[in-house]
Amino acid sequence: MSTTDFSGLVEHARKLRDGQATSVELVEASIERIEASRPTLNAFRHVRAEAALAEAQDADRRLAAGERLPLLGVPMAVKDDTDVAGLPTLFGCQGELAPARADGEVVRRLRAAGAVIVGKTNSCELGQWAFTEGPAFGATRNPWSTDHTPGGSSGGSAAAVAAGLVPAALGSDGAGSIRIPAAWTHLVGIKPQRGRVSVHPHTDAFQGLTVNGPLARTVADAALLLDVVQGSHPEDLHRPDAIDASAAARREPGRLRIALAWRPPLTLTGARPHPDVRRAVTRLADALARLGHDVEEARPRYGLIGLGFVPRGTTGIAEIAALHPEPDLLDPRTRTALRNGRLLGGRVVRAARAREARQHSRIGALFDSYDVLLTPTTAAPPPRIGTFDGLSAWRTNKAMAAVCPYAWPWNVLGWPGVNVPAGFTADGLPVGAQLLGPEGGEERLISLAAQLEDDLRWHEHYPDPLISWGAPVEQ
Repeated sequence: MSTTDFSGLVEHARKLRDGQATSVELVEASIERIEASRPTLNAFRHVRAEAALAEAQDADRRLAAGERLPLLGVPMAVKDDTDVAGLPTLFGCQGELAPARADGEVVRRLRAAGAVIVGKTNSCELGQWAFTEGPAFGATRNPWSTDHTPGGSSGGSAAAVAAGLVPAALGSDGAGSIRIPAAWTHLVGIKPQRGRVSVHPHTDAFQGLTVNGPLARTVADAALLLDVVQGSHPEDLHRPDAIDASAAARREPGRLRIALAWRPPLTLTGARPHPDVRRAVTRLADALARLGHDVEEARPRYGLIGLGFVPRGTTGIAEIAALHPEPDLLDPRTRTALRNGRLLGGRVVRAARAREARQHSRIGALFDSYDVLLTPTTAAPPPRIGTFDGLSAWRTNKAMAAVCPYAWPWNVLGWPGVNVPAGFTADGLPVGAQLLGPEGGEERLISLAAQLEDDLRWHEHYPDPLISWGAPVEQ
């Protein structure tokens, strides 16, 4: 049985460059851990064992010839909403789909950097919920407690990274789907500015709500992955200028004005942070103050931002669900969302999107007085597996809004956010906090996250691999 050192993306790349490991060794170990973890974590929908090992052999030849690329030979995973040539993009659904003919732009960029794609990770059906469960593949479980969800919809990617199956992975975030599982598995998760990372072959995924981004154990790992995959496809609607995330992770953020907001936007659920979440985020806010930042409570003017989210989200689900060749196989809750999306499409969704400029102005006024907004990432710790089984669409959405009321407004705005580990509940379950910024604000958020990581050392804590995949940790 393979061991792991949880060393992450930067360290994997360094070992390969310095000849301390081969790509074949790292990829074989990754695949071995993935297979060993299937009965416990169930993080992967597809594993490219034969193809990945062939690509690792090629990477070793290139390394031996002196070629150097940022991720040459490093094993990586991507979420199953992302096209990988030769594999179907099932996105959590049952049924049969033809294999993708070409890589999505984000996978093309990963390959151009030399990464070896070992497989595609599980997602809930069409990325709708903050849990990664469904009849198509069963339940993906949290490496910190296999009785609990790792979150969703990028739960497979989060579980894979947290358990050390891969050093980092890609997810996507349409309502918190990177930040929520990062919070519940003790990871760094970056939701970039809209358009920072291409969503091609989509041009405007889920009506502009969804972006691709990294999940990793450290800020440096997440920043490296963001640098590798950022950039536009010629058909993308949103094309922000490039950033240098890795340089930001090495840079001091300076003294910042930080607004701490406990009250979420209106969801009609009475959502408030769980006491353990509030304690953890308070400790993190205290750490920021100790590091010299000015931290004070504030209240963003969210307004009725849900009126912008609901039509866009349901229309996005309807657009992608309509492409499924066997709609009867979709979850009844998905079929409800499909019907609602058809009703809310057209003029309603165009009106919702037209509100975005006013939402930018109203909520963005916070950044006239502050540099960063700090909130809990979720209102509650990770729920138990099966918590949402058998619920109607309305009851599922209501329950999700109560548990996860903080993340989705930044998808409406299209602005960046970073989840950072905030600590653990009394029962040992991870929770997180999100650092939120205005348009194009990733570099400041990444610098601040790196400063916090250096102080709090969250990357030195990891789940027991004996629970995840039955193997000891390399000392």
